[in-house]
Amino acid sequence: MLPLIVFAVGIAVYNYRQDRSDATRRVLENVRSMRLVMDSEVQRMTGGLQVLALTNSLRNGDFQNFRRIALGFLEQYGKDGLVLISDRKGRLLFSSATEDTASLPARGQLETVERVFATRSPQYSDLFTGAINGKQVLTVEVPVFRDNEVVYDLCFSPPIRIFQELVEKQRPDQLWTVSLLDTKGIVFARVPNPGATIGRQASGALAEAMSRTSEATLSSVSLDGVPLSSAFTTSRLTGWRVVAGVAENSLIAPLWRNIAVTSLIGGILLLTGLTFAVRMATTIARGEMLHNLLIDELNHRVKNTLALMQAIAVQTFRSASRDERMKFEGRLGALAEAHNLLSQEKWAGSELREVIARALRPFLMNGPDRIRMAGPAVPLSPRLAVVLSMIVHEIATNAAKYGALSNETGRVTLDWEIIADAPKPRLRLIWTETGGPPVTAPVQRGFGSRLIERSARDQLGGEATVDFLPRGVVCTVVCALDEAR
Repeated sequence: MLPLIVFAVGIAVYNYRQDRSDATRRVLENVRSMRLVMDSEVQRMTGGLQVLALTNSLRNGDFQNFRRIALGFLEQYGKDGLVLISDRKGRLLFSSATEDTASLPARGQLETVERVFATRSPQYSDLFTGAINGKQVLTVEVPVFRDNEVVYDLCFSPPIRIFQELVEKQRPDQLWTVSLLDTKGIVFARVPNPGATIGRQASGALAEAMSRTSEATLSSVSLDGVPLSSAFTTSRLTGWRVVAGVAENSLIAPLWRNIAVTSLIGGILLLTGLTFAVRMATTIARGEMLHNLLIDELNHRVKNTLALMQAIAVQTFRSASRDERMKFEGRLGALAEAHNLLSQEKWAGSELREVIARALRPFLMNGPDRIRMAGPAVPLSPRLAVVLSMIVHEIATNAAKYGALSNETGRVTLDWEIIADAPKPRLRLIWTETGGPPVTAPVQRGFGSRLIERSARDQLGGEATVDFLPRGVVCTVVCALDEAR
């Protein structure tokens, strides 16, 4: 379940990044759309002023008749609009607010007036404080021509509320922040909280980005201190900028919600899985305990049986020769050693080298280097371990009585290999004696030889051969291997 939970969280994070990318693209598309709306409104104002500039009363300096036309123009924008006419030096010649032009102060924003006369084209000012009404205003200004010469600057100061209403209508929802900024990055319309932010400079990251490019998307912090995923674009007409951003927490909230749901469901499934795992582990542990208990009981009973057999043998062989008693006790000891090895391994099988080493331990006490063993690691089933232990013990007993282990110079080499040329792998074990007394074939086969051959044939499904060569006895045992379990 843990990989599934991590995978689900990864998908949630991936979806969040996709949603964030989509939201950033949507913000940029919105600011472009708002810029078109703002440019359309400003172009409408500019077009209206250019029509006013063509009136004969204005071109001829008849400001009294022009007043009626100007007031008609202002009716579509409301009482807060203002129309001004100034000359090249910024002296006010006409104001829609009063007929007493003599008391009017000089024009503010003289650089805008100079641009109108210099470029002979419409100009748009940044936000400034008006000299007449003392309010923060923007102006749209067009030249007035007479005989192809610019004689006046016709200035219109639209009510700021027009732009404020524009951003309020274009705002997609309450999670968005939308602002209009002049060319210096000063806010002149904004939602939310316009009263506290109009006239303020844009925040650092946004101001830095606007100084480098005309359009971009970025992460910023609003003037209200809210982290935003923002975008801005610049109007080619006015140089003003439209900025919009959506709150970062509105983008992150779905991510945390998805992670929380995923974690909750994953936690429930994980807890359920752990509950079943604990129950299964408990069942397995109880089964293992019962298995170990049964094996311990079996080991105890077998040891008791072997002890009973040894006691019976002592009574039975009381009148027999010492040699006969030694033979039987040795075979019984080999069986006990094989059993002890299997007991240590919980009857799960054992390794061939360990089985052989245990069977030969009594014969190596006086000369541990006299028997050399070589062969690969071969796991044995319990059945094979017991039978091979008895066979090796019998071969070594014969060598100790008559062969290479009966003197001080004899040596034994015990090699084994796996034969894989049959459907089922087979084990071939070769006992080779050298340096012992001269070897002659026995006239009569003893019980040990018959035990080796019968055990290999009947219990191992293989064969055993004993060759009495002059240099020493060679015994070969071949048997099929069981799965060690």
